[in-house]
Amino acid sequence: MEKTDVLEPHLPSLGDMQQWTQVIGRAQQLLLEQAAGATGQTLPFDPALFARIQTGFADEGLALWQRFLDSGGLLRDQPDPAPAGSPAARKDRRFADPAWTEHPFYDLIRQSYLLLSDYMMKMADAVDGVDPRQKAKLRFATTGLLDAIAPSNFPFTNPQVVAKTIESGGENLVKGIQHMLADLEKGQLTHTDGTQFELGRNIASTPGKVIHETPLYQLIHYAPSTDMVLETPLIIFPPWINRFYILDLSPEKSFVKWAVDQGISVFLVSWKSADASMKDLVWDDYILKGQVDAIDVVRDLLKVKSVHTIGYCVAGTTLAATLALLAARGEAEKVASATFFTAQVDFSQAGDLTLFVDDEQMKMVERLSSKGFLDGRYMAVTFNLLRGRDLIWNYVVNNYLLGMDYPPFDLLYWNGDTTNLPARWHRDYLTQLYRDNLLVVPGAISVDGTPIDLTKVQTPAYVQAGREDHIAPLESVWKLTENLSGPIRFLLAGSGHIAGVVNPPAAGKYQYWACDEHMPTLDAFLAAAKETKGSWWPDWRVWIESLDSRQVPVKGARVPGKGKSKAIEDAPGRYVKAR
Repeated sequence: MEKTDVLEPHLPSLGDMQQWTQVIGRAQQLLLEQAAGATGQTLPFDPALFARIQTGFADEGLALWQRFLDSGGLLRDQPDPAPAGSPAARKDRRFADPAWTEHPFYDLIRQSYLLLSDYMMKMADAVDGVDPRQKAKLRFATTGLLDAIAPSNFPFTNPQVVAKTIESGGENLVKGIQHMLADLEKGQLTHTDGTQFELGRNIASTPGKVIHETPLYQLIHYAPSTDMVLETPLIIFPPWINRFYILDLSPEKSFVKWAVDQGISVFLVSWKSADASMKDLVWDDYILKGQVDAIDVVRDLLKVKSVHTIGYCVAGTTLAATLALLAARGEAEKVASATFFTAQVDFSQAGDLTLFVDDEQMKMVERLSSKGFLDGRYMAVTFNLLRGRDLIWNYVVNNYLLGMDYPPFDLLYWNGDTTNLPARWHRDYLTQLYRDNLLVVPGAISVDGTPIDLTKVQTPAYVQAGREDHIAPLESVWKLTENLSGPIRFLLAGSGHIAGVVNPPAAGKYQYWACDEHMPTLDAFLAAAKETKGSWWPDWRVWIESLDSRQVPVKGARVPGKGKSKAIEDAPGRYVKAR
């Protein structure tokens, strides 16, 4: 091929730059108009702030192009780094490959994108005088758009994909198309190789028996691994929006196995994934026919006065309501303690999930729930959208563009194992709690005709939050301490909604912060909290034993299936396997 036939890279003209400036402005205007339509008003800006943002963007853009031209454009050997403090200089995992900074073309694309992202986010933040929720929607939409248009998501602007395509002769793209078609067929993004996991063999494999079953849940009693156990047993209530085995992954990560090995009699509720027969279930059912029923079954089986309880996420919210109901009925002594994993009761600061509960979203949820239940894949999409960069676009690049094999990862397998939700419960939960925030209003919610009041709960509580939790933000979880009236130990774990909870001591990962004395505010807690490296699980074990250290030998009903509740089947049971 003659040199004249080669398509030489060329610098953009002034007209090109003006065209792209107009495109950026139009994209921003579309977002602003969408938000304006939602609020029914014109979105106001502070003119001075607006001018500063535009001027800053223009100055940064001109400086970027000037650096590019001064160093020889696309013909130079090495690009000049962006000045410290510039948006284009910040670290970003999407651009970790050296080619993004070492090759002039990709470095220009990277810096331009980061500069554009900074500008659009500043514009979204500059909107003033509107409802905070509408402003949050605009910010969320802007973030989602920017994540979607990142140059790393497209084959010809991602140096890794270009190199892989040349190396494999395009086979990566063929394999990526196969992955994409398979995902389209099943209606869900694949994160891991599911063929490597089998429930009861290498995941959800802690030995135990299902000893009680209702149309709503199965109760698993795990086999003790010690000769003596704490007299007061533990019941774990996982969220029914996911499978229970997030707390019983591989044996090395299993909270259930660890608790059993700590000499605790462990019971766990395995919720049934909703089908059409459960279309009329409401929150009262999960409280009365779920948590209260399980508490009574275990108390009767072991002939004990009370039980320790754990509620994770939505099951923690429900546990708070259960405690309030028991307090109202004069039955608070049934629960010796309540541990809350990343749970919320006051939803005034519940994060981006509150953006999905307006009238338009609720109408869509109703349409999707026409059979009486919501397909769990839609809920999975919602949670993935909250971290679209990590849980969507990262896998689009790896699975579809690079054509990589799926890694075997138990946590990602669990993440893709969706459950269906009863339509009535889901609607009521979103409107009464997330939208209207009624749970923290004394008497605003009744359970089985009994008004409940969280401030009447005196049960000792252990409240755990995640520092980087995007589903139950730290500020929101803290509000549990302001609504319950009993003694409370608050603990902040490193990482987020899942890894912050599932952090076995043997892994030696992350850290946690705690105070020996109760702090009146979150700011006071953060200022005084002591950091401890590693898992917080041992701290919880010390707390549990401080409430009641009495032990009993493992015999009779302490062995699964040996008491009045006979074994129905081996753990993990049928319900968790139903699809």
